Amino acid sequence: MKDLFSIGEVSKLFNINIRTLRYYDGIGLLKPTRVDEKTGYRYYSTKDFERLNTIKYLRALNMSLDNIALFFENKDISVMEELLKTQKEQIKKNIEELCRIRTKIDSRLIQLTEAECAQKEQITVKELEKRRVAILRKEIAVTDDLELPIRELESLHHLDSVIFLGKVGVSIDLDRLLNKEFGSFSSIFVLVEPSDELEGGGSGLYTDSYLEAGAYLSIYFQGTHTQAPEYYEKLLVYANQNNYEICGDSVEITLIDAGLTNDTSSYVTELQLPVILANR
Repeated sequence: MKDLFSIGEVSKLFNINIRTLRYYDGIGLLKPTRVDEKTGYRYYSTKDFERLNTIKYLRALNMSLDNIALFFENKDISVMEELLKTQKEQIKKNIEELCRIRTKIDSRLIQLTEAECAQKEQITVKELEKRRVAILRKEIAVTDDLELPIRELESLHHLDSVIFLGKVGVSIDLDRLLNKEFGSFSSIFVLVEPSDELEGGGSGLYTDSYLEAGAYLSIYFQGTHTQAPEYYEKLLVYANQNNYEICGDSVEITLIDAGLTNDTSSYVTELQLPVILANR
């Protein structure tokens, strides 16, 4: 039986990259038994195999190299048990995070399908549940770039940027709606899903709140905020003709825009107006 094995032989025996073995040597995790002084070639013994097996096993459990090194420095059953328990808790957290990401993906896929398949320019009445939002009440011209107010909203509420895709909305307050003043928004908000983390940010204008549950007139159209005024007009006419009273600020969300496609004809925005049946 051979006493020593070259790094190439060990690489083949353990199906591990030579660069990885060199890295393990560099950080002191797996030192070869002998290094040829003239050539620099590394040679490993079967004793090194035992250590490498343990490393591969623990790496298969997604354990960090730091924790693996900690085990070898304090090689004991109790140390291994503690490391495995800690790793188990970390895996549990990882699973929860992946489930959160999967929920976000499912939600976004549903939203995109709805936006693509919705009948454009057709008014419907939706019964919507209470929706949590983080909101910034600020005068924003329709022609303004929304990126700066979005960053303000993100910073003040300590929001993660990943929660913004497809969930940023703007709003026109009730008085302006009734006066048909569609040139500026009164607030910008982001819909906050249960899986999103939200810290109450500051005071004054920067708060988290809700879009109330209830009936909403809804219309989808191809375009973005600059095309919205004519569709607000249509919603107001529809409300008047069908005995509805507008009872709150608008909800305007561009579901498909330049962030998702270069095809401007594919842009889709939804307008919602909260309504109640008028007493006449």
